Amino acid sequence: MADPITSRSRRGVSASAAQQTRGRTLPRWHYLVALAAGAANTLSFAPTPHGGWLELAIFAFFFAWLTRSTGWKSAALTGGAFGFGNFVTGVWWLYVSMHFYGGMAAPLAGAAVVLFSLYLAIYPALAAGVWSFCAGHARNGAAMDDDTPFSPTWHGALAFASAWAIGEWLRGTVFTGFPWLASGYAQVDGPFAGFAPVAGVYGVGWMLALVAALIVQAVLALLSSRKAARNGGVDLSNSGKSARNGSDRNTATKPGLARVAVPAIIALALIAAGLLLPLVQWTVPANAPLTVRLLQGNVKQEMKFEESGMRAAIDQFQQMITSKPADLIVTPETAIPVLAQQLPAPFASAVRNFSDSTGSAILFGAIGGTITPEGQVIDYTNSLFGVTPGTRDVYRYDKHHLVPFGEFVPWGFRWFVNLMSIPLGDFFRGAPVQKPFMVHNQPVAVDICYEDIFGEEIARTIRESATPAGVLVNSTNLAWFGDTIALDQHLQIARMRSLETGRPMLRATNTGMTAAIDAHGKVIGRLTPYTIGSLDVTVQGTTGNTPYITSGNNTVLAVSLLLLAFGFAFGPGITRRRNGKQ
Repeated sequence: MADPITSRSRRGVSASAAQQTRGRTLPRWHYLVALAAGAANTLSFAPTPHGGWLELAIFAFFFAWLTRSTGWKSAALTGGAFGFGNFVTGVWWLYVSMHFYGGMAAPLAGAAVVLFSLYLAIYPALAAGVWSFCAGHARNGAAMDDDTPFSPTWHGALAFASAWAIGEWLRGTVFTGFPWLASGYAQVDGPFAGFAPVAGVYGVGWMLALVAALIVQAVLALLSSRKAARNGGVDLSNSGKSARNGSDRNTATKPGLARVAVPAIIALALIAAGLLLPLVQWTVPANAPLTVRLLQGNVKQEMKFEESGMRAAIDQFQQMITSKPADLIVTPETAIPVLAQQLPAPFASAVRNFSDSTGSAILFGAIGGTITPEGQVIDYTNSLFGVTPGTRDVYRYDKHHLVPFGEFVPWGFRWFVNLMSIPLGDFFRGAPVQKPFMVHNQPVAVDICYEDIFGEEIARTIRESATPAGVLVNSTNLAWFGDTIALDQHLQIARMRSLETGRPMLRATNTGMTAAIDAHGKVIGRLTPYTIGSLDVTVQGTTGNTPYITSGNNTVLAVSLLLLAFGFAFGPGITRRRNGKQ
């Protein structure tokens, strides 16, 4: 059994005993096990098929392991160890970009990944510590003469789900945010995917954490009831009151059965709801289906910085664009690695003539900028430019959510960027909400690179646009990260955006994963990574707002904050009454 929870001096517990309880610490291997569980949780994410079920089992273990903690500090350390294990094994591919493509020394690149993972681990540590307080765990626990560990309660389960969701939201927001590996992403093929259009990826994570806590609550109650039966009907988890009051076996076991059945039934009901919710049709088809060609050039990253490589890339994509017509043709991010005003005349005329003659709308990635009267280029942007048939107007989308260290240098970190031999600079941000690209009569919302990991921003674009988009397009270049799990993880993230919005997502990437995703989050076509090719698909746009488009993250944040406030205010009293203390 786990060590008892630390406790203030209470009735029946001497001051010296309470002090001894406060000083009790967990062994180091406790935190090593938590770290190993976090590392195992990485296996829940892509490319593992149906990893959401594995994640549920790991989260149940993680919560059970948290109940062994002896106060908010040990809870925070347990959560931090779990988070560090998850992140250091889940985002190790950052090493590839810094060392192999950035030229940073291997020890420094490895240290950077470790330090970044330690930073990310602060948020699960914070969530676990907050849970400990709001569940009454940090301030109330077992007496010195009681050998039972902290027993999960209803308000404790709700506090765990709420603290976890708030922690993940903070990680996706603070310092521009890095919500990669948010727990909800592993659920795109899991039991809680149906909650995505209701409350988004953080709401899915909230539901995952709640069900995991309820499962633990039911299992520990079952173990407690069995222990009570072995002790002649005395329910030790209920502070032995049944025995002290002379209750018989039936009186002791009936409450025990309820404590097992109720959380178990609710957990099963929530799983069933998550499996059935995809049957709800939040959006409906709108406008004619589009024929689409998504181009994958497989241009070597190091070639994009050389003059000969630039010319070769432009020639390659000119040939790929004009080889076959479609309603919409999309290239990867910065497929044309030059300033838009400096596009070679043969490329510009070939693309324009092809669009006019075939009726094809074309989106291509290039560098935006403003040229001053003095001939100086300012306000560089990472942009997509669109050509539509029969018009001289050129559509332009400028990336809004820039990548730290890649597209802007955070204050005080210029020295870190100087350790890499990549021609990086500060880009200018586009507006948060920009007009869609019209393909025939279908509005298309575009984003670049890792902008699609910020679901709230995509929902806001649809919500606040005068012409809400019916199709989502992501143009990206993951060549920086090699042939790693980053490619599969990013595709999984894009699938979550389709689930949240009820809209198809099209991905054109340089090296992979180039794919088409339908409005239900299912991949309907993809190209093999690190090959040159064109993915030809037909997609149906949709219209209508899911609850998540309407409210964004506000729903899960409001519910979580309310439940945490309730747990913090009343949790200690509930725990004392549950343990038979006044």
